[in-house]
Amino acid sequence: MKDMIVKLNSINDVKDFVNLSVASPCEIYLISGRYIVDGKSIMGVFSLDLANNIRVEAHGDAADAYYESIKRFAVEA
Repeated sequence: MKDMIVKLNSINDVKDFVNLSVASPCEIYLISGRYIVDGKSIMGVFSLDLANNIRVEAHGDAADAYYESIKRFAVEA
């Protein structure tokens, strides 16, 4: 399992991120502190503290392609 740290700075970023997540056949989870939400749920994403970085986990055969599609939201480590 791989993960990526992302930052969603605006409402449009959240909308674009969720649209990319919905298009993926993977199971996608966003983790912020002790909270885990479905990455395909716009309400779930908005329930997180977007002022902080968020960890994304994608599970499935297409995970690498999914990470490639969201790399514009990635935070450099």
